[in-house]
Amino acid sequence: MSTDDTNDNTPSSWRNATRAVRGGTERSQFSETSEALFLNSGYTYGSAEEAEAAFDGSKPRYVYSRYANPTVTMFEKRLAMIEGADFARGTAAGMAAVFCSMACFLGVGSRVVASRAIFGSCYYIINDILPKYGIEAVFVDGRDLDQWKQALATKTDAVFLESPSNPTLEIIDLKAVCDLAHESGAKVIVDNVFASPSLQNPLSYGADVVVYSTTKHIDGQGRCLGGAVLSNDKEYMEEQLGAYLKHTGPALSPFNAWVMLKGLETLSLRMDKHCENAIKVAEFLESHDRVARILYPGLPSHPQHELAMQQMSAGGSVVTFDVKGGKAEAFSMLNNLKIIDISNNLGDAKSLATHPATTTHQRMSPDERALVGIGDDMVRLSVGLEDVDDLIEDLDQALNA
Repeated sequence: MSTDDTNDNTPSSWRNATRAVRGGTERSQFSETSEALFLNSGYTYGSAEEAEAAFDGSKPRYVYSRYANPTVTMFEKRLAMIEGADFARGTAAGMAAVFCSMACFLGVGSRVVASRAIFGSCYYIINDILPKYGIEAVFVDGRDLDQWKQALATKTDAVFLESPSNPTLEIIDLKAVCDLAHESGAKVIVDNVFASPSLQNPLSYGADVVVYSTTKHIDGQGRCLGGAVLSNDKEYMEEQLGAYLKHTGPALSPFNAWVMLKGLETLSLRMDKHCENAIKVAEFLESHDRVARILYPGLPSHPQHELAMQQMSAGGSVVTFDVKGGKAEAFSMLNNLKIIDISNNLGDAKSLATHPATTTHQRMSPDERALVGIGDDMVRLSVGLEDVDDLIEDLDQALNA
């Protein structure tokens, strides 16, 4: 849904904190304070002529919630305003957003160049699914501009990347890659889930499309699945993506949209606390004698710390580290946690830890994981909103158990 909609009641002069609370709100005839939840699949018409006009487009209105829904529209408008995008579309899950963002315009003979360090399911889509439709997939080390230059010397249709990446927290030079991609004729799609719209704005660095799993920080409390695709490209969002979503059906449910809508109200506050806790946890782990390696963009020791701080306002909520002793010791540490939960989710109010090699990236072969630095000793920690001293004490006792 476009933020330029004539019914949009959100002034463009509002700052993001106000947009997060009031952006996109459309009150019903009952003048409710909280946004209404429209739990309906269909809509009625006063006449057959009105239905005909709705379907031929001469009278724009809601016709079916697979196409659009008032609650979903409010969420889309609010997220677009926070992101600084002209258009946003909600999807049933983050992976629906990732797949549809590419499938809606790629076809036989298309070419995709992607950073190698990405979420396991994203890797599966690009490496396994897209080639079935005659789409060439090329992977590069996202940190290496020379590899991008070499890959993009051949005409390319799409570039896909994560920054920070899951789970190794690699940082990609967004502006440099976007410039190279555009010279090659490619549309750049950035998965911004680890940073969230609170910490990083890929569109400002030249990205064409931004995707989210709104299940993560935007919901932030582990309640609902959701995804989103955002862009300033009207033709792409309406003619390509819009039509694809309409006819293939990965619609965001109104209930989930309502939950995400309320999550946006506190997103920036939660991200501030996530980042405040995460840097303290990272500093503790960096000095622990049971930790072999620590990866956190907010630490000066991160190999791309300077670039990260140029592109992001803080280091994010995720800390990744290698436990000395390999898989057995990593499992022992996880199994001895008392407060932090073992879970493959992230961006939650609760701190969550997982073993990427056997969960989120288990579909990748050992050689593929090794290429992106995912070892059997690696643990990914999503730092939550608990008291940070409790988290540090929990990690300390688990590492020493």
